Amino acid sequence: MLLKGRSESTELLTNRYLHVRMELPEKELFHYLNLEKGFEGEIKFDLLAESILQEERFVINDLLLEVNSSYFQIDTLIISQGMIHLIDIKNFQGDFYLESDKLYSAATKRECKNPIDQLKRSATLFRQLLQNLKVHYLVEASVLFINPEFTLYQAPLDQPIIFPTQVNRFLTNLNKTPSKLNEGHNKLAQKLLTLHQPEHPFAKRPTYHYDQLQKGIYCKTCKSFLISIKNNNIMCKKCGALEKIELAILRNAKEFILLFPNQKITTQNIYRWCNVDLHQRTVSRVLKKHYTLCGSTRDSYYK
Repeated sequence: MLLKGRSESTELLTNRYLHVRMELPEKELFHYLNLEKGFEGEIKFDLLAESILQEERFVINDLLLEVNSSYFQIDTLIISQGMIHLIDIKNFQGDFYLESDKLYSAATKRECKNPIDQLKRSATLFRQLLQNLKVHYLVEASVLFINPEFTLYQAPLDQPIIFPTQVNRFLTNLNKTPSKLNEGHNKLAQKLLTLHQPEHPFAKRPTYHYDQLQKGIYCKTCKSFLISIKNNNIMCKKCGALEKIELAILRNAKEFILLFPNQKITTQNIYRWCNVDLHQRTVSRVLKKHYTLCGSTRDSYYK
């Protein structure tokens, strides 16, 4: 049973919006593309788990927890009758090798962050959390490599690694293990959900300014700013995709709110952000329909 689904993080969405509206510096672009690739791998695993695992398990995705002021992320947590599985999903692609517990790219010979180190830290902190909650469960933590084009050389057999060729077998074997959940499992799952932190307090936001970003509604399909108004739709001149004007305005408003959380949601701000051949009254009508109007003067705003 899926108790918490997976959605794009604020960090990923912020970088995704910025990538469309500005030229990201090389380092930030590399980071953004890794975020997208990581999310893609997580979704791929979710679809596999959904198709194989049965209901007598609780599945919680994207848990951000805190123990003694230390924060840690769990990509997927699976609660079974006798075991809790912590799974760190990686979508690495290419050839890598381990040497003295360090991970290297075979192509560049550069050292990479070893996900096993991160996994061990998360597992230790999670066990501390269970102790604090005064509950006792066996915990098994694994790094799961989802990309079929990933190869890891010189990996010791005793490492908690699930290779791409083993993913289906791992889920199938897990599914074959008898599992009957009780109220204790349910209480633990609900407690973990209440302890989930919506955002890492020390997460770094990219540096950007309003004037740097290209204004306008872009195509939701191909991200082109070459759009026109056709009846009640935004039409992309590049790929031909259509989107209702109301939905396009709401999509742009969502971007503005995320990118500029300290700015008020006003008709004027969203109208300028959309920067499209629409009347300002159209933007106002959409905002009034989906947001709450505060105030009745020229200084009114929405929330």
